[in-house]
Amino acid sequence: MDNEKLAKLLFPDINKTPDDYEKIYPPRNLPEGAKVTRLGPSPTGFMHLGNLYGAFVDERLAHQSGGVFYLRIEDTDDKRFVEGAVDVIIDSLDFFGIEFDEGAGRDGDTGEYGPYTQSERKDVYQCMAKYLVENGMAYPCFLTEEEIGAIREKQEAEKKTPGIYGKYASCRDLSIEEVTANIDAGKPYVLRLKSDGDMDDPKEIHVKDGIRGTLTMPENCQDVVILKTTGIPTYHFAHVVDDHFMRTTHVVRGEEWLSSLPIHVELFQKFGWRWPVFCHTAQLMKLDENGNKRKLSKRKDPELRLGYYKEMGYHPAAVREYLLTILNSNYEEWRMAHPDAPVDDFAFTTKKMSNSGALFDLNKLNDVSKDVLVKINAEDLFKFMLGWAKEYKEEIVPELEGHEDYLLPILDLGRGGKKPRKDFVNAPQMFEFISYFFDDYFKIEDSLPEEVSPDDAKKILEAYLASYDQSDDQGAWFDKIREIAEQLGYAPRPKDFKKEPDKFKGHVGHVSEVIRLAVVGRGQSPDIWEIQQILGEARVRTRVKNYAASF
Repeated sequence: MDNEKLAKLLFPDINKTPDDYEKIYPPRNLPEGAKVTRLGPSPTGFMHLGNLYGAFVDERLAHQSGGVFYLRIEDTDDKRFVEGAVDVIIDSLDFFGIEFDEGAGRDGDTGEYGPYTQSERKDVYQCMAKYLVENGMAYPCFLTEEEIGAIREKQEAEKKTPGIYGKYASCRDLSIEEVTANIDAGKPYVLRLKSDGDMDDPKEIHVKDGIRGTLTMPENCQDVVILKTTGIPTYHFAHVVDDHFMRTTHVVRGEEWLSSLPIHVELFQKFGWRWPVFCHTAQLMKLDENGNKRKLSKRKDPELRLGYYKEMGYHPAAVREYLLTILNSNYEEWRMAHPDAPVDDFAFTTKKMSNSGALFDLNKLNDVSKDVLVKINAEDLFKFMLGWAKEYKEEIVPELEGHEDYLLPILDLGRGGKKPRKDFVNAPQMFEFISYFFDDYFKIEDSLPEEVSPDDAKKILEAYLASYDQSDDQGAWFDKIREIAEQLGYAPRPKDFKKEPDKFKGHVGHVSEVIRLAVVGRGQSPDIWEIQQILGEARVRTRVKNYAASF
């Protein structure tokens, strides 16, 4: 076979050489040790938690080392392309604070190593495919789907590994005349890699993984497709070419790609390129109803979808913090030692990543969220809740917009001091928690304490109305409640009731709870005196009067 003649036949319009692209995309001028990472989502319109999980790894590796993190759109699978999906990708990652240094953007590319959308890089792939053909490392394959199916059946019957390789690769040794005749006859063809592997006696390859250490596995022996009949590259081929010319040093991807690693290694070898450090992350898992680990599922688990966290009103800082707890095993220990340090101060490393399945737990996310939100100031919490409401719960926007002065002290209730309250989890829960401050949402949710009869509740509330003075400080205010308690047969202190339970109906805490129910509708809340200062005397009196009238 005259490989040079074959290459010209298959790629008549490709005039550039690999050396030309080496000059167009030269090695990056970066500090020693700087890492270049990329996120390469497909534009399917579905961004999942795994994308964000990997993006955090990419971003930390690059930015901690003074390197570059870029966005590449991998759209070679045109059947899965969804209009507007690129904007969804960028918006989703932007919400979670993922910042790219270069790559695809809403208004075009940024950076010197583009285009950053694979469908716009056809000439680069064709040039590199031509190089492989010229050097006898790739060939056109005219096998039809039916013929491939028949080969598979034969292999299964012979208990052979399925695929196109060795004696099953019938187009490997076609003459230039046969190839020309097939093309002239209009037969469609793919371009296959001519693998050096021997299926009957495969050699072992050793690849150092950034997370898993040195991997040992059989070499690739399959003549995989590298260009489809349309001339569009497969993922295997496109990402190898792009990662080289975009000078990627570390490739972070899920463990489902481990089985393809020998293919990628062989492609890098055939081009004479050094392959990047592959970092295969563990699958995201969750516990099922029986306590067993299983993979997060698109069909079963709404929390896999990245949009879920925005819709549910989780603050992006909380999601970022939580993901770091499952990304690096030493993160929680570091956070305990540095409670107020910015998250970017943490020295992220792939060596502390799990390779056996990362357990995702919504309850743990909620706990982490409480710790994160308590450190966010009231102004920022207000803006976050208002932004969420405008997008997902418009009916509460009138309660929020234009009422910042009223809401800021509400959002700060109990969040100061050495032991701040950690009441907030996400935006809808935040509004639900403070909803009693709005008359349209106020309701009596809890029952009287069992120590207080309805008759006594009415007396407590009437006495409270008679003594209430908005200008009382907290001490004077509570002294009046203690007085009401004693007058109605309740212990002035809980310890007095505990010591002599037969002597009292209950204690001052039970009396206070009746007042709390009247004012906030709940048996538990932040400090009731502070709440009343925010509500104002008129609203307090109206609520107490209405509750008293219900008995």
